[in-house]
Amino acid sequence: MQHAAAEQAWYMPAAPMAESAVARVERLASESAVVVFSVSSCCMCHAVKRLFCGMGVHPTVHELDLDPRGRELERALARLLGYGPAGAPVVPVVFIGGKLVGAMDRVMAAHINGSLVPLLKEAGALWL
Repeated sequence: MQHAAAEQAWYMPAAPMAESAVARVERLASESAVVVFSVSSCCMCHAVKRLFCGMGVHPTVHELDLDPRGRELERALARLLGYGPAGAPVVPVVFIGGKLVGAMDRVMAAHINGSLVPLLKEAGALWL
């Protein structure tokens, strides 16, 4: 019986390597037109989600406080944003069309200067 198990082992795939936090963020960010990484109790996160919903855009939201790897993802987001290890809050973080837009300041700046709507249209999140 041991011999049969050894013969079958050659085609069995190895266990997948654990996905890094940055790779997971990038994968999640690319799965929808608009992705928001958020914390459910954060007022700025709520504001950015309301902004998109008010525009008729329904982002995919990943609540980091509800994710078992949320702290790790938050550190990865801080690295992507270029923040140091100071521990400052990084959420909300927005991706449009799989590309990092940034935190609330960048999203609001894009909304005010008129560049947010074209980004949303290009990503297929807004049709008007």
